[in-house]
Amino acid sequence: MIDVKPITGDRYEVTVSQGQTTVHEVTVAAKVHQSLTRGKVSAEDLIKASFEFLLERESNTSILRRFDLPVIGRYFPEYERTMRQKFGA
Repeated sequence: MIDVKPITGDRYEVTVSQGQTTVHEVTVAAKVHQSLTRGKVSAEDLIKASFEFLLERESNTSILRRFDLPVIGRYFPEYERTMRQKFGA
């Protein structure tokens, strides 16, 4: 289970309950949100899809505790392409 809650501005708290529960703080700049989704879904939905993407590749305990969403692409180069395809951006 992935629960996404706004903190302030472009920062979100993400709780992942999968075996062990982990809590993450993710920043999503408006231009990143627009680039990956063309505004077709909320930032929360983008974050949830991003964590689903990550969980297909690693455990929740391996995910960074605090990061900017584009950091995912440094570890998984297919990330941005995958999100754009998913959201038709």
